[in-house]
Amino acid sequence: MGILNTLLRAVTWWNGSTINTALYTRRFGKKVGEDDQGNVFYETADGKRRWVIFNGEAEASRVSPDWHGWLHHTFDETPSQAPLTHKAWEKPHQENLTGTPQAYAPIGSIRRPDPAPRRDYEAWSPE
Repeated sequence: MGILNTLLRAVTWWNGSTINTALYTRRFGKKVGEDDQGNVFYETADGKRRWVIFNGEAEASRVSPDWHGWLHHTFDETPSQAPLTHKAWEKPHQENLTGTPQAYAPIGSIRRPDPAPRRDYEAWSPE
């Protein structure tokens, strides 16, 4: 099983880092922080390159807005050094759930566990 995992890491990027990314991170990366989902953030010694090693599936929407701003050089300090202030009405960050069972389904959708009949629609029937 170990050889199979090594081969998969060599050719896939969507289930964690590839071997090249792991080697680059070990050689040049300086760990600067970790988010609540277990994603680990790195930068080079000169601070010019920043990247994330995902904990699980590599899905960009799993990066919170705070860390996204740091990754794209919008903020110089990491969210652990200088946390952003959040408004009381802001909801916590949530990854994109499209295509999952937790995705939004409006009233009347057949994907809902209890699909209620739509009341704003009257089916056409020929006379």
